[in-house]
Amino acid sequence: MYNSLKENIATLKQMFKNSADFTVREMNLKGKCGIKSAIITIEGMCGKDTLALSVINPLLDYYFECKNSDEIFDTIKNTVLTSSEIVEFTTIDEAISFSTSGFALLVVDGCSRMLAIGAQGFSFRSVSEPESEVVQRGCREGFTEPLRINMTLIRRRIKSPDLVFETITSGYSSNTQMMICYLQNSVSKQILKTIRKRLENCNLKMILASGYLSEYLEDNSSKSLFSGVGISERPDTVCGKLSEGRVAILIDGTPSVIIIPHLFVEEFQSVDDYSNRPYYAAFIRILKYISFFIAVFLPGIYTAFAQFHPEYFPTGLLVKTSDSLSQTPLPVTLEVILITFIYEVMREAGLRIPKPLGHAVSIVGALVIGESAVSAGIISSSTLMVVATAAICSYVTSALYPPIMVLRFFCVIAGGMFGLWGIVLLTCGVLVNMCSKTSVGVPYMSSLAPFSWRSMRDVFVRADWKSLSKHTIKVQKFPETEEI
Repeated sequence: MYNSLKENIATLKQMFKNSADFTVREMNLKGKCGIKSAIITIEGMCGKDTLALSVINPLLDYYFECKNSDEIFDTIKNTVLTSSEIVEFTTIDEAISFSTSGFALLVVDGCSRMLAIGAQGFSFRSVSEPESEVVQRGCREGFTEPLRINMTLIRRRIKSPDLVFETITSGYSSNTQMMICYLQNSVSKQILKTIRKRLENCNLKMILASGYLSEYLEDNSSKSLFSGVGISERPDTVCGKLSEGRVAILIDGTPSVIIIPHLFVEEFQSVDDYSNRPYYAAFIRILKYISFFIAVFLPGIYTAFAQFHPEYFPTGLLVKTSDSLSQTPLPVTLEVILITFIYEVMREAGLRIPKPLGHAVSIVGALVIGESAVSAGIISSSTLMVVATAAICSYVTSALYPPIMVLRFFCVIAGGMFGLWGIVLLTCGVLVNMCSKTSVGVPYMSSLAPFSWRSMRDVFVRADWKSLSKHTIKVQKFPETEEI
C-alpha cells in the first residue's frame, strides 16, 4: 500500500478497470489534522444504512486532536468506528479480496495501512427447505448461498470446540472462498491431508458450483460411473457425517456441501431412517435397493427374455407379450431404446421449462406420445409399461440417477445382443469396478466389500439407537482402508 490517498485510490481503480460499481467517498476529518480519508466500496455489496451508522457518521462527528496519520488511523480503529468486524491489512490483494466480499475499505491519507469494515448488505436467498432432499420427520432448514450462514447452520447443531473450519481460496480468477469443515477428534489426519493437497492442486479459473471440484477430489485411479464425492443440502445430514470422521467442504455461492469420503450404501440412507422405528427404516431401505435393481435391470432383462429367452415368461404373459410385440414394426431392443430415449427427452424438458408448463409436458408425454403410439401400433403396451416402471423406480434413489440412466442403456444393449449372458457379464464388470473404487483411500463398497459385520447394522437394516449409540464407526476404521 502507498502512503498517498490518491495513489491508493488510483491503484484500486486500475485493478477494477474503472468499473462502474467501484465507488469512492472522500471526507475531510474534523480537527487540527486537516487530513483526508476515503471510504471505498463495491456498489450493491455493502448495506447503506450500516455504512452510514457505523462508519460515515462517526467519522464526520469525531474531532481529532492528533496530527499524525498513523495516530489518526489507530484512533479510528480503536475508538471511532462502531462496527463489530474490523480488520487491518496492508496489501492490494487483501483490499481486493475484502471489497469483493462486501467489506467497506477505509483509507487515511499518509498511512500505508487500511481497514476493512464489515458492512455487508448484499441480497441473498433466505434459509428454506431443500428441494432435493425432502424428509417427513426432520428439520426444514437447508443450506443457502452465503458461506457464513451455512457455517452457522452447522455450528448451531454441533456446539463443540472440536468443530473446525479452515479457510481456503481457490479459482485464480473467481477467488472463491471455501471452508474445510471437520471434527478434530473424529477425522483421519491422512484423509484431511489428502483433501487439502487436492484442493491446493486445483487449477480451475472459476469455481461456481460444488460439481467443479468433484473430479479433483476423486481418487486418480478410479474410473467409474459412481462418485466417491457426496453432495448434501441438509445441515443435519452433514453433521451426522462429520461425527463419522468425514470432511465437509463448504463453497461460497452454492447451497450444496461436499462430503468426502462417500460410500455406495449412503445413497440408500436418509434422515427419515433415523427418525422412524427400526423395522420401518429397514423396510424403506430394502425397498430402495429393490427399486435400484429394477431401474437398472428391468428393461434389459425384458429385452433379453423377449428376444432370446421367451421360455422364461409365464404362459399367459408370454401370449400377451408376443401378441403385443408382433403388432409393432420395430425390434424389441430398438423399441426399448427409443422409448427410453423419448422419456429422457421429456424429463429434461420438464426440468428446464418454466414450472407452469411442466403439467403440459406431462400431459403430452402420457397421452399424446404414450397412448397414441400404443394405439397406432408403433410401440407395444408391455414395453411401455416396463420402461415406465423402471423410470419411476429410478426416482427412489434420485442421487444415483445419472449412473442408473447409463447402466440401463448398457443393459438393454447387452440383453438385446447377447441375452442374459450379456447382462451377467456387464454386471460382473460393474461390480469389479465398484469394488476396486476408493474414496480418499476408503473402499467405496464398504461395508459390503470388504465385508464388516459390525457396520452391517446400518446398511440393509438399521439397528435401534441403543445399539448405534454404543459405538460410532469412523470411515477410516473400515477394513482394508488404504493409508494415503
